[in-house]
Amino acid sequence: MNNKTTAGKYLLSFVAVLLSLTGIAADGEYSVARIPQALLKNANVVRRLETEEFILKNPGEATYKHKIVLTIMNAAGDGYAGLVHYYNKFVEIKSIEGYLYDANGKELKKLKSKDIQDRSGLDDNNLIDDTRYKEHNFYYKVYPYTVEYEVELKYTGTMFYPDWYPQPYQLQSVQESRFVLTCPENYEFRYKAYQYDGQPAVAPGKGTKSYTWEIKNLPAFSREVYAPGNRRLRPLVLFGPTEFEMQNYKGNMRNWEDLGKFIYALRQGRDELPDDVKKTVHQLTDNLTDPAARVKVLYEFLQQNSRYISIQLGIGGWQPFDAKFVAAKKYGDCKALSNYMLALLKEAGIPGLYTVISAGEGREDIFTDFPSSQFNHAIVCVPLAKDTLWLECTDQFKSCGYMGGFTGNRHALVVDENGGKLVRTPLYSMSENRQVRNIKATLDEAGDLLLKANTLYTGMQQDDLHYLLTRLSKDKLKEHLTEELNFATYNINSFDYKEEKARLPHLQETLDVSVRGYASITGKRLFIVPNIMSKAGSRLDKDTARKYPIELRYAYVDIDTVTIELPAGFTPESVPAENKISSIFGQYTCSVKVEGNKMMYYRKLEHAGGLFGASAYEELAKFYEAIYKADRARVVLTRTEAPPAKGF
Repeated sequence: MNNKTTAGKYLLSFVAVLLSLTGIAADGEYSVARIPQALLKNANVVRRLETEEFILKNPGEATYKHKIVLTIMNAAGDGYAGLVHYYNKFVEIKSIEGYLYDANGKELKKLKSKDIQDRSGLDDNNLIDDTRYKEHNFYYKVYPYTVEYEVELKYTGTMFYPDWYPQPYQLQSVQESRFVLTCPENYEFRYKAYQYDGQPAVAPGKGTKSYTWEIKNLPAFSREVYAPGNRRLRPLVLFGPTEFEMQNYKGNMRNWEDLGKFIYALRQGRDELPDDVKKTVHQLTDNLTDPAARVKVLYEFLQQNSRYISIQLGIGGWQPFDAKFVAAKKYGDCKALSNYMLALLKEAGIPGLYTVISAGEGREDIFTDFPSSQFNHAIVCVPLAKDTLWLECTDQFKSCGYMGGFTGNRHALVVDENGGKLVRTPLYSMSENRQVRNIKATLDEAGDLLLKANTLYTGMQQDDLHYLLTRLSKDKLKEHLTEELNFATYNINSFDYKEEKARLPHLQETLDVSVRGYASITGKRLFIVPNIMSKAGSRLDKDTARKYPIELRYAYVDIDTVTIELPAGFTPESVPAENKISSIFGQYTCSVKVEGNKMMYYRKLEHAGGLFGASAYEELAKFYEAIYKADRARVVLTRTEAPPAKGF
């Protein structure tokens, strides 16, 4: 036997094993190679690992530990690579750690304390805010790369528990996510799972109990058009306390009634007005017999003598400043202004209810089956003998009693001495959300159009325009109009707006516009679309694999009546037939006729709102496609007389 040959073979084998082990060692824990292929598909970000641990020590104190590891696959994922954490009187940041890794999982950089930015929570609307933010970003641009952050927080108030929401964003996959809640063994916390069928693993400890939720290997998903919010679609577990404490205030959140009692207690003794304001209240209301009229005059007094500025200081995030503060300073946040409005009403002998709500345009409703602090805004509810008035106290321009898209059609918690009760704010119907337009136009032989349009907007159809009118200068408003009008070449000769404040507000728009080349001319033929200003812009891709329901924000009706004076010497060659389209999503009709030198066009769209099953998507796509085509149907006119000779 050749010993040299045998020794050489052993040496080669050892080297091969060493190289193999070296390769494994180089392939770090967060190497991209360790991501399952299914999680890479359509993913801008892969959430490699997220662990959250909420440790309740007693009803007034808790610790929260959060570790997250994100692999950023491309530039579209950069916006998720940074760290932002708030802190205030109730939340203390105990520690922050961070690391940056390359595609192989090799550590490139470790976060240093001096690299963490600390900024105030103050902005243009926040006059006083004790919230601050710790922020950091590695700003790395070699893809893919991985960031890891670990944060520990101390809570000295337990009104708010974190929720477990492992996949909050589209185009992000989840490799592993875990949430652990630990509390004293005799404490009863609450939780409710949505879109998640698993049960928590329960483990006893020394005087404690722990519950663990876990999920793995969720592929990336894409938002579908008109789908409900992600929290209604993706796995979510909400957590909440029973007994809790906030800055020496004790409460219980076992049900909505108990939460209302806590909120009511925060307002006690804060509705006393100064004598001069009391006098004004009586001067304004004593001669009015109609309660609704008295509410209106006091609401307008509030609007004229106060403005909204956010004040988030300690428990002031939930407790209103007293009425005398607002009367003296003439400003307040939503809580303070609502409390002040209630004090005005009380002085006039009109009972009102402090109300909390989840506000925002397009914001999803709260989870009504899980009592918890899901609210971000305060308003006032005024029950009258035959009706109920709702008052948005932070808007100096809103009509008395009108909620609109900011707080309308959602659940709110009204509060009195007996506690809280969930009610629903007004839903504005199709007939209340109107756009009624009348156009009179003149077309010349060159195809140029001069139009005068008068449009009435009501209800939620006037919300956006009302907002612009009350906040933009006339020049800026014209710029907005110029962007909105859908003509190739045109000039706005004049425009005007008139508002009528009412429980259902109305807004009247008057436009005078010149449009060059609106009609096209080919030889003896003139082609014109009689629908001048209301062409539908929505066309949907066919989606046979639709997963999620369809949510249409609100119902509305659009009506257009158009009269166009035509140039002399033309007769109709082709006029579209009357078109009627019917669907579960609404009704559409349009018709056009030519009589002499006048063309008359009529269009009406009744569009439904609400929630529809995923299987109805194909019908919605067909409905929109049919309207899109009908709105662009052309009338063809033929010249029968030679145009008059032009002078030199």
